[in-house]
Amino acid sequence: MDIPIKENAAADLRDYLAEERTFLAWIRTGIALMGFGFVVAHFGIFADEPQMTQQASGAQPHELSLWFGAALVAIGVTVNLCSAWRYMCRVGQLNRGQFVRRAVSKQGVAVALFLALLGVALTTCMIVAVARPTNMLTTSVGEYHGRFEEAVLRR
Repeated sequence: MDIPIKENAAADLRDYLAEERTFLAWIRTGIALMGFGFVVAHFGIFADEPQMTQQASGAQPHELSLWFGAALVAIGVTVNLCSAWRYMCRVGQLNRGQFVRRAVSKQGVAVALFLALLGVALTTCMIVAVARPTNMLTTSVGEYHGRFEEAVLRR
């Protein structure tokens, strides 16, 4: 049966389903962030960098991984809470027949900016960890061989 399409329909089933798909996409994003945060915190992304323990700040490698992991889990929880709130508001607006204004997703921009800042901080920590070998355990074989040749030539 064909149902006539109203020109000024307050809310169509497609609008509700679109809001639900958006909500579920945000939930998946939040779960992925929490899962990745757990992996980072549990397995330690800095665990193989012994020179990190000798920095002036005194931060242990596992401690840095724990902080980055906790930040990812926290943003995942925040994403899930904000998406649930946004979904309830949008469905409420659709039920009341209010026009749901389409605009830039503030939640999406906030998550993107936070993840960009977290990525910059993580990259900076990793570069600092790799750039400063402090003992022979962290020195590559090529560097070690070069230092050995210099020592032999000096004699």
